[in-house]
Amino acid sequence: MAGAFLRRPSPAYKTAARRALRVTIAATAGFYVLLYGFDSAVGATYALFGAIAMAGLSHLPGSGRQRAVLLAGVVPVCWVLITLGTYLSVRTWSAVLGMLVVGFALAFMAVGGPRFAGGATGLQLMYILPSFPPYDPASLGERLAGATLGLVLLTIAEMTLLPEPAALPYRERVARAAESAARCADRLRSAPYTLPEATLGIAQALSTGLRSSQVPEAERPAGAGLRSRALAHAGLATRTLLGRLTVLPPPGSGAVTPWDGGTGSGTAGGAERDAAARGMDQDDGDATEEHASREGRAGAAEVAQAGGGPDPLRAVADAARETAARLRGSSPDGRAHARLRQVRRSLTAADDGSPAVLRRNAALLEVADAALAMSTAADIAVRGRAADVSPSGPFWYARMRAPQLWWRRLSGHVGGRSVFFQNAVRISLALAAARLIAGIDTLPHGFWVLLATLTLTRTTVRETRATERRALTGTLVGALVAAALLAVAGTDIEVYAVALPPLMLLTFTLGPVKGVGWAQALFTVVVSLVFAQLAPATWQLAEFRLLDVLTGSAIGAVFGLLAWPRGAHDELRRSVAELLRTAAEIVVATTAQITAGGRRVPLATAPGHRSLQHALVMAESAYAQYQSEPAGPTPPSAAQDWQAALIAGHHTLWGADRLLVPPEPLVVPPLGRQAAESVILTGDRVAASMLLTSARTDPTGDTAQAPAPHHSSMLSTALAADPPGAPRVYYATVSWLAALSTDLARLDGDGDGDGDSGSGANPSAATGSDSAAST
Repeated sequence: MAGAFLRRPSPAYKTAARRALRVTIAATAGFYVLLYGFDSAVGATYALFGAIAMAGLSHLPGSGRQRAVLLAGVVPVCWVLITLGTYLSVRTWSAVLGMLVVGFALAFMAVGGPRFAGGATGLQLMYILPSFPPYDPASLGERLAGATLGLVLLTIAEMTLLPEPAALPYRERVARAAESAARCADRLRSAPYTLPEATLGIAQALSTGLRSSQVPEAERPAGAGLRSRALAHAGLATRTLLGRLTVLPPPGSGAVTPWDGGTGSGTAGGAERDAAARGMDQDDGDATEEHASREGRAGAAEVAQAGGGPDPLRAVADAARETAARLRGSSPDGRAHARLRQVRRSLTAADDGSPAVLRRNAALLEVADAALAMSTAADIAVRGRAADVSPSGPFWYARMRAPQLWWRRLSGHVGGRSVFFQNAVRISLALAAARLIAGIDTLPHGFWVLLATLTLTRTTVRETRATERRALTGTLVGALVAAALLAVAGTDIEVYAVALPPLMLLTFTLGPVKGVGWAQALFTVVVSLVFAQLAPATWQLAEFRLLDVLTGSAIGAVFGLLAWPRGAHDELRRSVAELLRTAAEIVVATTAQITAGGRRVPLATAPGHRSLQHALVMAESAYAQYQSEPAGPTPPSAAQDWQAALIAGHHTLWGADRLLVPPEPLVVPPLGRQAAESVILTGDRVAASMLLTSARTDPTGDTAQAPAPHHSSMLSTALAADPPGAPRVYYATVSWLAALSTDLARLDGDGDGDGDSGSGANPSAATGSDSAAST
């Protein structure tokens, strides 16, 4: 028994306790100063709930300093919301209409990334608080002053009271991964032309560290702005570069060794991955550079000959080191980037050699493309619109201003197929209905009705029902405790004043860890103690609290049932099906243009290109929400790797762009008959496989009748023998189609693990949630 009491608290309790201490001190300090020092009950209320809204009920990501910066920017927004709520509450119809519009706008903010999504609940509360009677515009000054004091105290507390250290910035993560790519390229320049297990494990760990699920929310480059898009683009290109390097065939061989692309299932041990995640791979880098300088010269001639010109891997390594230096604040001259462009041009023009040489040439071209995308995106991330980048193709956003980029992001998610739009509609309709019922029935403390609707409504009706069951149980227990306390203490305000701080500290420590039942029970007692100090209260205050929570949860359940009740489950299947259908069109159009020859048409003008970009945005946002929802009673089959479908979409765009957009205007001859037939047949089979997988995925179709695609035999015709005299573009196209087939096999459970396929992700994608898309 003694050991249980002496047991050290878990990290979750420590984190919750630190946040609870900050919100308790800020909220109670503002509340007591204004209530007992200035006799302003209105100001005290807004000071208390301002701090609770933005720290207790919201989840602002980041360290203490990062949250303080966010809070400083939130203050003017809170002024606007409090002013709107004050003036619109004069009539029920205006209050309901305002709740509908403002509720949608604040919920839709989630498209801007975790920082916007984290503060949405608190901002909703700042608008809800003044939207109830008494209608008193004369008290607007007190309301604004109270809210400002609470937020200022909270900002100071975030900066000074047990602040968490900042996480490793995403820019540094990309820089470390770029350095690892440089070391891999150096290793591959000399015999035995393979990566040691230690180097491979470090590359896998650093690639995994760039995945959004592995990056703290405050560091994710998920915003709509130029630098955020470019930084996410650089991270995705770096992951692709690492993946390409680890499967690069040695000179004279066409074999490709599969790699999981950063899922952490490689051959290196866990200790090596942990060391890489902490950035403790510098010794390996020094040894690698010494090894490359000693042995690289001996193998450079052979590799350069296989690559058809200057040593491509040396150019890739130099460009990767230049990228890392730029991301860390240096100002390199860009010569490595320029040399890499020249090497890429020579690889594109090299059409002579044996089939093995041409296959390696195609693989080296993919490596060079990924390195160029990484270098260019990093330059934009650092220099913004001053970067010397052509605003076309994958870098369409390079010259756009912030309003344009935000408009593309917002307009792209306006529609019933966007989960951000669905969530915003669901919560805004529920809040408007709650405000209407509270206004018509004149419920006492109607504010609690909307608070319950806001905090208990979930994205699926099953989760909403389970949450509300626990919440109502907790509220009932809390109401009984509060009623007993109010009956015993009566009008003895000193009891409530003394009990409030420790109880609030306990509430915001246990609530986030123990769950919604504990949170509602303790919060019911907290609000009872608060309102008992504002005005004389009896045990019936706890009864009103229970009634309001019951009403609000019922409203949330109704709208959860009516508006997209299954959350992202069906939407993910539908969006993946649409993604694969559109990708199939791109595959057919690309292979047809390659076999026909002639002047190349930029991919951006190809049929279906914009649709595929938009389909990627919808699928990725649905996948992100799907991951945040708990598994249902019948969880989906583990064999379906949804991320493989996203990577197949990325890879379709990236490969088609590489094949169709040369570095300079170019007219190419058509392929020979045998090579053309092989490319067309293989492309048609890949497209057919995409369509079959799409039909089996789409929840609106008859998935039981859709035949299962056979990925294993799909490329047998194209890979059985090399057509005589086939040019470089043939081998590049077949390599692209083979990688797409691998992605599809992984989606259908024929692959060998979750995560990224060996084909790599799209280095031309602008963000993990925005996908270089038109949105």
